[in-house]
Amino acid sequence: MSLDSLKNALPDYAKDIRLNLGSLATEPVLTEEQLAGTFVVSALASRNATVTAALLAEFGPRLSAEALTAAKAAAAIMAMNNVYYRFTHLVGGDYPTMPAKLRMNVMARPGVDKATFELWSLAVSAVNGCGMCMESHEKTVRHHGLTAEQVQASVRIAAVVHAVAAVLDGEAAEAAAAELLAA
Repeated sequence: MSLDSLKNALPDYAKDIRLNLGSLATEPVLTEEQLAGTFVVSALASRNATVTAALLAEFGPRLSAEALTAAKAAAAIMAMNNVYYRFTHLVGGDYPTMPAKLRMNVMARPGVDKATFELWSLAVSAVNGCGMCMESHEKTVRHHGLTAEQVQASVRIAAVVHAVAAVLDGEAAEAAAAELLAA
C-alpha cells in the first residue's frame, strides 16, 4: 500500500484528513530524515497495521537502515516511557522521585543525531498523550536548535497519522458491525 492508496482508503467525511496527509508528506520545514522518520514513528504509535504498512512502504526507503532502526527504537522506547512517565506525572506522590529502573540505553546512542531522535520521541509522545514526555522532548529539541515550526510540523504529522488510524479503525468496526447484523 502506498501513501496514495492510504489517502484513497479514507472516506469522504475525512477529506480534511486526506488533504492534510498529502500536504504534510512534503512538509518543507523538516529535513528528509526528520520528515520520513516522523511519519514512521507516528504510524508505529498509531497501532494500525494498514497505516503502519503504508507509511513504512512510503517513508521507510527514504531513511538509511540505521535511521529506520532508530525510528523504530524511538517508537518502542516511547511506548514504554509514555505509559510510565504519564503515570508518575498524573499520580504524583513519591512516584516522580523514585528511580524508574527501566532500561533506556537507546536514548544515549540512538543511531541518528540527538535532535532528530528527540523530535521523533516527541511525535510518539504526542500520539500517546504523555504531557511530561512532550514537555521534556520539546525542551530538548529546542535546546538543540530546532524551531517552533519544526516542532509544530512534527506534531501535526503525528496528529494526522493518528487521525488516519482512527478513521480506518472506525470504518473497520462499522463494517464488522454490519456483518454481524447481517448474519
